[in-house]
Amino acid sequence: MPNTVAAGSVASAVVSAGDETAEPAGLHIEDTTAVRAPSTSRIYAALDLGTNNCRLLVAKPVRNGFQVIDAFSRIVRLGEGLASSGRLSEAAQRRAIAALKICADKVKRRKVHMMRHVATEACRRADNTQEFVSRVFAETGLALDVVSPEEEARLAMLGCQALLPRSASYGLVFDIGGGSTELILVRNRPRGISEIMAWTSVPWGVVSLADAYGDVTLDSVQYAEMKAMLSAHLAEFEERANVSRRVREGRLCMLGTSGTVTTLASLHLKLPFYDRRQVDGCWVPTSSLRTLSQELFGLTVEQRAALPCIGTERADLMLAGCAIIEAILEFWPVPQVRVADRGIREGILRVLMQRDGISL
Repeated sequence: MPNTVAAGSVASAVVSAGDETAEPAGLHIEDTTAVRAPSTSRIYAALDLGTNNCRLLVAKPVRNGFQVIDAFSRIVRLGEGLASSGRLSEAAQRRAIAALKICADKVKRRKVHMMRHVATEACRRADNTQEFVSRVFAETGLALDVVSPEEEARLAMLGCQALLPRSASYGLVFDIGGGSTELILVRNRPRGISEIMAWTSVPWGVVSLADAYGDVTLDSVQYAEMKAMLSAHLAEFEERANVSRRVREGRLCMLGTSGTVTTLASLHLKLPFYDRRQVDGCWVPTSSLRTLSQELFGLTVEQRAALPCIGTERADLMLAGCAIIEAILEFWPVPQVRVADRGIREGILRVLMQRDGISL
């Protein structure tokens, strides 16, 4: 099996107008720092196979950031049933591989210079991960790199740090995944890479928490238990990182990245359909996030699915995500949260481009 970071020469293509899973071609990820002598002929790809989602970005460096020229996102629920069985189920593997085949096709049809494909919590936990990784390579040609929680946190921070305002001395980045939730306390360096001061990987995400508690019959006691489980892990992190002191001093920006927080942001903005350009970088008052979470708790799965920007694929996971967000905001009461529709993939792209001598 070849190194996951690989070079190649492949044919070019465009995003199909009929590909409803693709993000807009030409999407420009703004950054706060300049690119030195970008080589627009070089194309980079980053793939993130999580416990819930499979997501791909293909981009080229431009001044002030990079430009996305192709993208893909699909909910695959790779970690479904993992908590009880300890294994990636056959159905989950088939869903993931079907999505990965589309990603592989997109990569092959682009002139990709360098790429990296990472897998996170579900693959870290499963007993049959090596079999799955070998199967993915055999059926798609993609070599998955199962990254550590520390590497996952670092990539998430790198992908999001451009949204930390210069006025904030510190940032607390939370990334709610399918199988885990990463918390990263950083010292903000607006003109360079922010310094990670402390991090933790909480072993609960929207899929694992939903699997543990269900959704259809979830009551207020169970919802409170969800939050309490998260709070116990947050207390451990607080003891090491002393986040509360920085919150009290008003020197910390809380930055959230995940499908849950971006969905809540779209509901806060009353968008008729999801629009990344309006969500990425927006500020949402904590009071609104908590109110929306409680309103969603009062709805049935069908009612949540009917709301704009949620749909049937995410409706049964929203309460688990809301419980995680509420636990974080109750533990560290900040007035507002900045929302990021970016993360691991953007972090991978930054690393790959920097490896090629491009300053980001």
